[in-house]
Amino acid sequence: MPKSVLLNWGPTILFSVLLPWVTYGILTDHGVAPVTALFIIAGWPLVEVGIFFAINRRIDEFGVMILIVLLLSAVSAFAFKSEKLVFVKDSALTGLLGLAFLGSLLMTRPMIFYFGRKFATDGTAEGIARWNGFWDAYPGFRSTQRRLTVIWGVAFLTESAVRIALTYMLDTGTMVGVTNVLPFVVLAGLMTYTIQTGKKGRARMAAAQQQQEPGAA
Repeated sequence: MPKSVLLNWGPTILFSVLLPWVTYGILTDHGVAPVTALFIIAGWPLVEVGIFFAINRRIDEFGVMILIVLLLSAVSAFAFKSEKLVFVKDSALTGLLGLAFLGSLLMTRPMIFYFGRKFATDGTAEGIARWNGFWDAYPGFRSTQRRLTVIWGVAFLTESAVRIALTYMLDTGTMVGVTNVLPFVVLAGLMTYTIQTGKKGRARMAAAQQQQEPGAA
């Protein structure tokens, strides 16, 4: 299990976190404009998506999401030039992410389903097949995935609106602290709620499976 988890998450951490962060620092230290650097580092998640597809013959939805976020950050940087509007830009990206969650409800499977498949499985073919099977076999699983997607989407939209409002109410120094703390507080709350919901869902699915077994009481 540890090896499979490492193989699942190692490339994501490398190409979506470490390499973009290191590359951005190197580029800006050598005089590259921040906007240009943002576009360049978006190439790392693209590389990961390409390698993942070449090996597994399917798209890594999580890697695509990271790529979209980086590209949105680069594009939006053109529109926000002042220091104060940087906070608005960051908040707007959170709002766009919230809209993406809610918009995914129109898809066959909502965004939380793919997040869960990334976080709750070991990335092996068996683990992914088991997760996909939950969607086909349990109506309660499908409704839970949609409900969680709504909660995450609304939470991100609310956080975005609050931060934008605070930008024009607080001084820059205070907003730096708010920007560094509030997103993690919201994300921690969402993850805690999602994990608790997942535990309850697994218990219900286990009970359903037991009732379906021949000879079950």
